[in-house]
Amino acid sequence: MEAPERAGGGEPPEPGGRPGLGPRAFVPQKEIVYNKLLPYAERLDAESDMQLAQIKSNLGRAVQLQELWPGSLFWTRKLSTYIRLYGRKFSKEDHVLFIKLLYELVSIPKLEISMMQGFARLLINLLKKKELLSRDDLELPWRPLYDMVEKILYSKTEHLGLNSFPNSVENVLKTLVKSCRPYFPADATAEMLEEWRPLMCPFDVTMQKAITYFEIFLPTSLPPELHHKGFKLWFDELIGLWVSVQNLPQWEGQLVNLFARLATDNIGYIDWDPYVPKIFTRILRSLNLPVGSSQVLVPRFLTNAYDIGHAVIWITAMMGGPSKLVQKHLAGLFNSITSFYHPSNNGRWLNKLMKLLQRLPNSIVRRLHRERYKKPSWLTPVPESHKLTDQDVTDFVQCIIQPVLLAMFSKTGSLEAAQALQNLALMRPELVIPPVLERTYPALETLTEPHQLTATLSCVIGVARSLVSGGKWFPEGPTHMLPLLMRALPGVDPNDFSKCMITFQFIGTFSTLVPLVDCSSVLQERNDLTEIEKELCSATAEFEDFVLQFMDRCFGLIESSTLEQTREETETEKMTHLESLVELGLSSTFSTILTQCSKEIFMVALHKVFNFSVSHIFETRVAGRMVADMCRAAVKCCPEESLKLFVPHCYGVITQLTTNDDVLKEEELDKELLWSLQLLSEITRVDGKKLLLYREQLVKILHRTLHLTCKQGYTLSCNLLHHLLRSTTLIYPTEYCSVPGGFNKPPSEYFPIKDWGKPGDLWNLGIQWHVPSSEEVSFAFYLLDSFLQPELIKLQRCGDGELEMSRDDILQSLTIVHNCLIGSGNLLPPLKGEPVTNLVPSMVSLEETKLYTGLEHDLSRENHREAIASVIRKLLNHILDKSEDDTKSLFLIIKIIGDLLQFQGSHKHEFDSRWKSFNLVKKSMENQLHGKKQHIRALLIDRVMLQHELRTLTVEGCEYKRIHQDMIRDLLRLSTSSYSQVRNKAQQTFFAALGAYNFCCRDIIPLVLEFLRPDRQDVTQQQFKGALYCLLGNHSGVCLANLHDWDCIVQTWPALVSSGLSQAMSLEKPSIVRLFDDLAEKIHRQYETIGLDFTIPKPCAAIAELLEQSKNPSISQTLLSPEKIKEGQKRQQEKNADALRNYESLVNTLLDGVEQRNLPWKFEHIGIGLLSLLLRDDRVLPLRAIRFFVENLNHDAIVVRKMAISAVAGILKQLKRAHKKLTINPYEISGCPKPTKMLAGDRPDNHWLHYDSKTIPRTKKEWESSCFVEKTHWGYYNWPKNMVVYAGAEEQPKLGRSREDMTEAEQIVYDHFSDPKFVEQLITFLSLEDRKGRDKFSPRRFCLFKGIFRNFDDAFLPVLKPHLERLVADSHESTQRCVAEIIAGLIRGSKHWTFEKVEKLWELLCPLLRTALSNMTVETYNDWGTCIATSCESRDPRKLHWLFELLLEAPLSGEGGSFVDACRLYVLQGGLAQQEWRVPELLHRLLKYLEPKLTQVYKNVRERIGSVLTYIFMIDVSLPNTAPTTSPCIPEFTARVLEKLKPLTDVDEEIQNHVMEENGIGEEDERTQGIKLLKTILKWLMASAGRSFSTAVKEQLQLLPLFFKIAPVENDNSYDELKRDAKLCLSLMSQGLLYPHQVPLVLQVLNQTARSSSWHARYTVLTYLQTMVFYNLFIFLNNEDAVKDIRWLIICLLEDEQLEVREMAATTLSGLLQCNFLTMDSGMQIHFEQLCKTKLPKKRKRDPGSVGDTIPSAELVKRHAGVLGLGACVLSSPYDVPTWMPQLLMNLSAHLNDPQPIEMTVKKTLSNFRRTHHDNWQEHKQQFTDDQLLVLTDLLVSPCYYA
Repeated sequence: MEAPERAGGGEPPEPGGRPGLGPRAFVPQKEIVYNKLLPYAERLDAESDMQLAQIKSNLGRAVQLQELWPGSLFWTRKLSTYIRLYGRKFSKEDHVLFIKLLYELVSIPKLEISMMQGFARLLINLLKKKELLSRDDLELPWRPLYDMVEKILYSKTEHLGLNSFPNSVENVLKTLVKSCRPYFPADATAEMLEEWRPLMCPFDVTMQKAITYFEIFLPTSLPPELHHKGFKLWFDELIGLWVSVQNLPQWEGQLVNLFARLATDNIGYIDWDPYVPKIFTRILRSLNLPVGSSQVLVPRFLTNAYDIGHAVIWITAMMGGPSKLVQKHLAGLFNSITSFYHPSNNGRWLNKLMKLLQRLPNSIVRRLHRERYKKPSWLTPVPESHKLTDQDVTDFVQCIIQPVLLAMFSKTGSLEAAQALQNLALMRPELVIPPVLERTYPALETLTEPHQLTATLSCVIGVARSLVSGGKWFPEGPTHMLPLLMRALPGVDPNDFSKCMITFQFIGTFSTLVPLVDCSSVLQERNDLTEIEKELCSATAEFEDFVLQFMDRCFGLIESSTLEQTREETETEKMTHLESLVELGLSSTFSTILTQCSKEIFMVALHKVFNFSVSHIFETRVAGRMVADMCRAAVKCCPEESLKLFVPHCYGVITQLTTNDDVLKEEELDKELLWSLQLLSEITRVDGKKLLLYREQLVKILHRTLHLTCKQGYTLSCNLLHHLLRSTTLIYPTEYCSVPGGFNKPPSEYFPIKDWGKPGDLWNLGIQWHVPSSEEVSFAFYLLDSFLQPELIKLQRCGDGELEMSRDDILQSLTIVHNCLIGSGNLLPPLKGEPVTNLVPSMVSLEETKLYTGLEHDLSRENHREAIASVIRKLLNHILDKSEDDTKSLFLIIKIIGDLLQFQGSHKHEFDSRWKSFNLVKKSMENQLHGKKQHIRALLIDRVMLQHELRTLTVEGCEYKRIHQDMIRDLLRLSTSSYSQVRNKAQQTFFAALGAYNFCCRDIIPLVLEFLRPDRQDVTQQQFKGALYCLLGNHSGVCLANLHDWDCIVQTWPALVSSGLSQAMSLEKPSIVRLFDDLAEKIHRQYETIGLDFTIPKPCAAIAELLEQSKNPSISQTLLSPEKIKEGQKRQQEKNADALRNYESLVNTLLDGVEQRNLPWKFEHIGIGLLSLLLRDDRVLPLRAIRFFVENLNHDAIVVRKMAISAVAGILKQLKRAHKKLTINPYEISGCPKPTKMLAGDRPDNHWLHYDSKTIPRTKKEWESSCFVEKTHWGYYNWPKNMVVYAGAEEQPKLGRSREDMTEAEQIVYDHFSDPKFVEQLITFLSLEDRKGRDKFSPRRFCLFKGIFRNFDDAFLPVLKPHLERLVADSHESTQRCVAEIIAGLIRGSKHWTFEKVEKLWELLCPLLRTALSNMTVETYNDWGTCIATSCESRDPRKLHWLFELLLEAPLSGEGGSFVDACRLYVLQGGLAQQEWRVPELLHRLLKYLEPKLTQVYKNVRERIGSVLTYIFMIDVSLPNTAPTTSPCIPEFTARVLEKLKPLTDVDEEIQNHVMEENGIGEEDERTQGIKLLKTILKWLMASAGRSFSTAVKEQLQLLPLFFKIAPVENDNSYDELKRDAKLCLSLMSQGLLYPHQVPLVLQVLNQTARSSSWHARYTVLTYLQTMVFYNLFIFLNNEDAVKDIRWLIICLLEDEQLEVREMAATTLSGLLQCNFLTMDSGMQIHFEQLCKTKLPKKRKRDPGSVGDTIPSAELVKRHAGVLGLGACVLSSPYDVPTWMPQLLMNLSAHLNDPQPIEMTVKKTLSNFRRTHHDNWQEHKQQFTDDQLLVLTDLLVSPCYYA
């Protein structure tokens, strides 16, 4: 398939075989090859060199002149456009310079976010193709990126509203890091680990942050000789961490993403084998499949499951290599989940499974491409030993094909299966295509199952290319094509729309790939053909038949969809959406077929379609369009022959029907005339050169018909004119055949079968272009002169008022003008005129580049575009003044203005949809295995055409000229006119125009705002609304109200606010209210902080200088002089000052606006909302605004109060004084040396951080000598290189200042908060409820109070104290919440207070908290929990010792009842959980306190204790290289508990829950105590199932037998709490992840329980086993002994004396067989058959009176066991019939008349067999012999069935 490698390995010669144009001055990095195939390709080199030189020079200058905006942004945008047009067509040196410059620009510290994103996107684009630059060419530092990510993604000020970032910024930044990663220096890995390891504290949120950083930053593509500086530094550590974490925390998924990337970049350099079973077990668990009967999923698993995409990449990268371990496990994985793919299964897990199927083959194909076909580059190649072999590929395809074939018919549709098959067929067509065809042929025959047909056809379309090209693997493929095509024909069916569309797609796909040429004659001429070729040759005789039959089908379809048939005349006359889709499908399929036909077949088809179109007369709306499309397709393929038939015919009919002049005046025309016009207008869309022969006839027809009175008539005639102009003036390819040069050679020279499915050859595409000749151009101008000119003269006179024209005449003239304009858009040069100057000052040139698009504009002729423009503007003014209600003409004028401004031969929206559909077709047909653009020829031609259109559309950012300004103003006038439809259409065109011209928005904004001025009396409501819509913009375009630019916002925002006073504004009209809401919402959503500082740092300018001086290509422009640079710096400083001035004036104007008298409240709120957007972190808000916000804390409206609370919290953050920090050496403080190896957890050197009640600072001296570490994660994993803590109190900013010491801004806050009236009012407002029952602790209010106490220490406590005391005593929900928020703010705000102040504070707080804790209610306990948790967050526990001691004072005192006890525990838990590992002493004290109380009676207290225990033991983790914890440990605790549970474990009888829920008198016996204890322990185990990192399996195992005994068997909710909990607990435990060394321990417990005397226990063992095995599948499979044990266990339990246990054992067995955990081997089968043959004892005759035997005899049990075993085997393959199945069924049927329960089992088995095999019974029947079938049919419908 590939072209042979060319010598020298360079790029092949220029496509199109054009001689080279001399050597280039530089070697381009990578061009867009399609440019070389354009008809004007030879001019492009000079053009691109010119552009590149301009970009380099101007971008370099702009940066040196410190001009970020507009200069640098303008020229970086030009660079993006350049890349889009030419690819990376610059030298390597320039490439590196561009990257370095943009890297410097992106990382400017104070850069405005929107600019940062612009630069980042371009930089990503420059770095995209990493094979172009190796690590030797480029090195990028990582720290600037890290600083950026830290500043933006982990912003400290965003939540306070001091920074606004757009939503897209996260993805842009992550992609940027990803693109720069390959170029980080070799030492980066070590530096990153040093930076982020200290964050790895698994209990803390920082763990998430550390792993996120590792995932996005760690470089994995270092060359092998640097591996010791790369992943080897962290691999063992992180994989160890991953392996030992059991309950999916969020960051586990991110580790998977990192490992997937590592594996892909280093295939063959890492030995994954030891981890494979674990990896696959976890991937299987992550699919969240339901197993077993009653399953409870831990909710964590649903949210944090792995991303399938990454799991797939990881699997793919581990495959191959000497050990076939991964393939074995992959096969196991699919074996175990295949049955989930069966179409009858459905659930929310299905999407994941489908994604897995779709991604995996794609990923394997990409890997094969990389190993076998990709050009080698500097990236590490895959070593030979680890490349995928052919055998590997075959194994892979075999293991995945079964699920894919099942997924074809899935409920979610067949898309994923089709994509999977497409990739699989590229690798192994011989394994993939036959089974697909086996399913397709029957589906084509059946009429009753349309879904089956659409599904199979879409799959065959996926494999079409592999099918048709055959190749050495699957030579018989092509023979299937014709039978498939012939059988698909009935699918063209007017009654079933979806079937019709998929059939069109199917036929279209195959005919694109295959030349439809009859080669049967070759059989006589040549004798060197293979068998298959002979077969194909004789089959091709059917092609002609196929084409004709297809046409008949289409004609049938058309006749059944004529307008008269499908709807009455009354309804709409347009096509419906469905009809237009069918029309599109029909025309594209038909045109594909004709393109691919040989001349002979084509001629037959042509005459057929001609006769059809001539012998009928169609209505022009639906059927007529379809027929005309078919005719157009025919004419396009062979213009000469076809035009000979059609043009004379139409000409004849039309001239004959219009000879009589009366026809011209008729309102309703003859149907035949309309149809001929329609036909003629469509068939002229062909190669212009062929039309010139008929020009006289065509012009005559135009003269006759353009001025028909009937609208339908003249519209068709205008179409004819439009198409004539387009055909003669545009550049386009004239044929899309799959082989260059067509198929019209004699078979002796050319053998078409060799070209089946062949890709186009990019280097010899041989595109036939239509380039307008001078003759065509003059014909086009002749048409314009004859038809456009007269209309313009008429309209000109009408506009001047000299000539009265009726509306219909105006409309007709405008229609002709519009069609002339869009027909010749390519021919008419753009509008000329003066540019509008002085919109933006700039020191570099902002000139536009003109692209050559194939036509030299003849400037000597009159420019019709300008003529149209001036006439239309005059006419527009005339219409708007005289007859504004002539909306139809206005619609057309709007269209004409839009096209005058923008249209150069193609429309943007059409181009976009064509680009989209090109990509879709490319995807559905591409060959990703070979790559190298192996697309079919038609696609490649399409792509070149798109490249040409892209060039015609790249007029974006045009220069803004006076004439544009006038027309945009006209559009604005239309956008604010009286009729809403006119406004709407005009606004859309207005937005498009705004986006196209540089800087025109600044010119237009004042004009739009004119309409909103409150002092104007002449604005109508329509104008007012129109102006608001103009500000709002549409979803994709510019939003004028919110341009990221001070100059614009300063005008628009205040205007919006004061428009509330305009007399046109009315809040009665809902539409206006909604508009203001939308505007405010859009501004808030899109606002990003606008920069105030536009300085460019030195290193950036240095690189810019290099860029400006860079040669090849360069322009002769003098370099910058130092004076110029000085001036640039001066301007830049002025610009900063301007920005600041603008900022402050905006704040002031908004305040003026908001404070106007009688401004409606709505606008006051909008204004305050806008003000709150202006808070920044680099500039304090002006004083007036501070005063405004502080006063509004007590505003009447709650909306305003909420905004003010947020704003004041932000202002306090701005006013925060900096605190001094110093570096400490933790090893000196602890007096321990630095440990030699990595050890996390409790070490001697971090012991001083622990809370120790003996040494907590209780005096001023102790306090000041203590070193406080506030953040919880420091020191857990290891110490940072530079450990920073706050300096002592005396070095911090002064506390207790008097008013004189404060800044003015602080004085404003101080005055208000020390005013008792203000505070009283504030507290009253804060303790009102907002939404009853839905309020929560508010972080905003907390931030407000924290700020107050942080900035002013205890200045306001005296005023607040009485309020706090009053609020605490009031038990209302909202007052309690208010006091909780204030107290949390107080505790956190006192971080830097001196010891005296802190001590005083706690004297005040302790009594308050005691009162509060004893007054908690159902509504408020959550808020107090949040309050205490917030207070303890990120604080050194030694600072809060008052609080902890208070909380630990007997939490379970029993005062206030069980509820208060539970709440106090909840609050305590909140506080301790925040402290994590630093309070072991408190945890021990708490545990010691709780242990005697574990036998609590009250359920709510038990649940809470369970949860608290989880947190107490949370710190006891078994993570790698972690020291044993000094916090409480699980093993010791469990041992103590088991001791107490002894009375329960020793007895055998059932445990009933006979504890009364009141406290009985006197001592209870040990047993009752035990039951109470057990209940609490169950709560603990259930709570920790989802929360802790690792499960203490060993300890839990000791409790298992007890749970087995208690858990009930049936699902019944009437059971008591104990039993329900035991059942739930078992379900959760069985889903736990096991480590290999724990497997024997678990099995030992299960075996022991299986011998228990309680059958409930034996039964539950089985349910436990099912889930446990599935959730740890590969861990068990890896341990042969374990598999044997389990098998033995089940087979034993099959012979259990209790019927329920036997049946459950059978279910378990069939489940394990089905997921291929156990195999159905002969040994097992023989064993069961032996059991079945057990003789039953003879029945004794009994006395009529005696009671029957209840205990079954041992023989019966054995025999039943055998039957159950065979039944399990039958049911284990529900969707197919293996070879052993028929015989087994026969054996079973022999037992139909055995005594119960055997008979029942046999019946159940058979009915289940029937149910599951019913769907595909026709297929399954084949497996049985006739005798067996007889017996079976007999059984399944035998009378015993109904007995």
